[in-house]
Amino acid sequence: QLTPSSFLRIGQLSNVDLNEDVHELETELPRQRPNEIPHNEKLLSLKYESLDYDNSENQLFLEEERRINHTAFRTVEIKRWVICAMIGILTGLVACFIDIVVENLAGLKYRVVKGNIDKFTEKGGLSFSLLLWATLNASVVMVGSVIVAFIEPVAAGSGIPQIKCYLNGVKIPHVVRLKTLVIKVCGVILSVVGGLAVGKEGPMIHSGAVIAAGISQGRSTSLKRDFKIFEYFRRDTEKRDFVSAGAAAGVSAAFGAPVGGVLFSLEEGASFWNQFLTWRIFFASMISTFTLNSVLSVYHGNAWDLSSPGLINFGRFDNEKMGYTIQEIPIFIFMGVVGGILGALFNALNYWLTMFRIRYIHRPCLQVVEAMLVAAVTATVGFVMIYCSRDCQPIQGSTVAYPLQLFCADGEYNSMATAFFNTPEKSVVNLFHDAPGSYNPMTLGMFTLMYFFLACWTYGLTVSAGVFIPSLLIGAAWGRLFGISLSYLTKGSIWADPGKYALMGAAAQLGGIVRMTLSLTVIMMEATGNVTYGFPIMLVLMTAKIVGDYFVEGLYDMHIQLQSVPFLHWEAPVTSHSLTAREVMSAPVTCLRRIERVGTVVDILSDTSSNHNGFPVVESNPGTTQVAGLRGLILRSQLIVLLKHKVFVERANLSLVQRRLKLKDFRDAYPRFPPIQSIHVSQDERECMIDLSEFMNPSPYTVPQEASLPRVFKLFRALGLRHLVVVNNRNEVVGMVTRKDLARYRLGKEGLEELSLAQT
Repeated sequence: QLTPSSFLRIGQLSNVDLNEDVHELETELPRQRPNEIPHNEKLLSLKYESLDYDNSENQLFLEEERRINHTAFRTVEIKRWVICAMIGILTGLVACFIDIVVENLAGLKYRVVKGNIDKFTEKGGLSFSLLLWATLNASVVMVGSVIVAFIEPVAAGSGIPQIKCYLNGVKIPHVVRLKTLVIKVCGVILSVVGGLAVGKEGPMIHSGAVIAAGISQGRSTSLKRDFKIFEYFRRDTEKRDFVSAGAAAGVSAAFGAPVGGVLFSLEEGASFWNQFLTWRIFFASMISTFTLNSVLSVYHGNAWDLSSPGLINFGRFDNEKMGYTIQEIPIFIFMGVVGGILGALFNALNYWLTMFRIRYIHRPCLQVVEAMLVAAVTATVGFVMIYCSRDCQPIQGSTVAYPLQLFCADGEYNSMATAFFNTPEKSVVNLFHDAPGSYNPMTLGMFTLMYFFLACWTYGLTVSAGVFIPSLLIGAAWGRLFGISLSYLTKGSIWADPGKYALMGAAAQLGGIVRMTLSLTVIMMEATGNVTYGFPIMLVLMTAKIVGDYFVEGLYDMHIQLQSVPFLHWEAPVTSHSLTAREVMSAPVTCLRRIERVGTVVDILSDTSSNHNGFPVVESNPGTTQVAGLRGLILRSQLIVLLKHKVFVERANLSLVQRRLKLKDFRDAYPRFPPIQSIHVSQDERECMIDLSEFMNPSPYTVPQEASLPRVFKLFRALGLRHLVVVNNRNEVVGMVTRKDLARYRLGKEGLEELSLAQT
């Protein structure tokens, strides 16, 4: 349980008003489970650890690296390519599985409901159909929400913010586990089939990342199987590079956009990048698109025709029909402005909703109830809109999968039903490609309004779901509406094809919500298969991002901030030059001597108040008490492995050789090192001595205490460090800079703010 002291323990807060929160907290304390969790976006959570992207160059590591000759390095490089190919193939197969299952289940559901509606339209009693549709939706979503809420809460949402944090260097618990992948895939199938306003594209990115993290380790900790391959890659540095490849493969499987995948990984995901990585990631993306393509072609019965590159295919946009002229550019820019404003509105609404959810709907059973409520409401809204709509279109020449006749004449169908009575992906393609005049402006207006609020309410539910497709759908609807009204105003000029404006509206809306520029331009270009649209799409996305950023930040950044993750951006806050390392560091530091009593080590590790992960090693002068010079840095995980293998000698004979550990012993314990409580050390063993010299990193990065915050930040961020030791001019340890010390400072509305830390 939270205590007020854990909020206020952390020193003076600058311009952060926590008072009202603490009062609520004190009144709620006597009861065991609070109804309200006080949450403030000006907090940083202490439950997130950093990943270690800096290799510990101890003697063991250096010996192993020196033993590896040139040919061995070549095999390592070949293994990297093999892993990337496997990532691509598996991600493509997972995407196929999701697509095929969704298509069949959703088709079944829509056929049942359509038969029911057709039956009851003739003899009255349509409320039964509504009941059937809502119940089907709610029950499917209930299953999807129960597995997420009770088995693996990390699988909720699209997973893009979590992967972004992981690649930034934050260890989000359970984010790349096998269990998360299984729940994610099942959850996304169920939420799309359950008719929620969600897409299956966002979760593909998370799935690709989990697949990558799993394959590159050559074993599964969840299944307790070790395949004894790829042991060289069992450390955070290597794992991170493969996870960025997995995220890219996920994007390219979702949109059939390999280049877009690489750019997405570069723009949204990876915080670290190098040239070799680019080419490997592109390889993984290409393989993933190709796998999806060939498997789906075989499934659809035309084995040699590779016609469906991604989960969503926008269809071909021809230049003859859909070209654009120079006078349309200002119109596109205006659409970008609209998209930015609507996107900012979406994000602001979702922000308040998420704050409400964190505070009140934090029990799994409540989360499941909310998801079922949203599913039932979505079905009801859809049904009522179709029921009230009088927009009838002839069936001849239309490509509707499940045409609903309802109260239309024979040979006609209800055009509102093409938007609601379909999976969102199909609706997007219909809005892009249906002939001019197949939608009533009234239908589109009502649909946009309703779907906007439904999608906003759905994002952040406890189901696996992406926000890409709903955004595209909202944008395509108002874009088409915009195109229709233009052709009314210009008395039906030839250039106002509504499909083209639907595409621009979709880009504007998605850009306004997630604020991606480069990768989204390329994804849209690749998905439409038309390069000439690159320029207008780029203009639209730039405008949407500039306008949206003026009001509120992007959806993913907002959710990262709401979860109080210590996320490090590219640069330190602009006005932070006045701060020095001495002011941001954590002190005092728990140091170990180079030859230390085992009992001392065990006590330091078992101390719950200081769960530090890195300990500076100082020169041991037995007689003196003063702080000695810095000799190296040793990690908690390394100490635990040393204690587990009992690498220590009795005090009398220090000259005896300790048991030699190999680097393999450390790799086998990665990534789930046992907790210190599980290691038993007897009373006699506590008196032994342990020599840390060959396990510590003898050359840790240090900064002098006068260094300015931007300088410290740059060093920490560029090298992906986890610990940065602060020393004085005699090379004595005075403090330690970790991720939270740097992430605390943020640029607020009134200048530099310091966030408080909390145990939430």
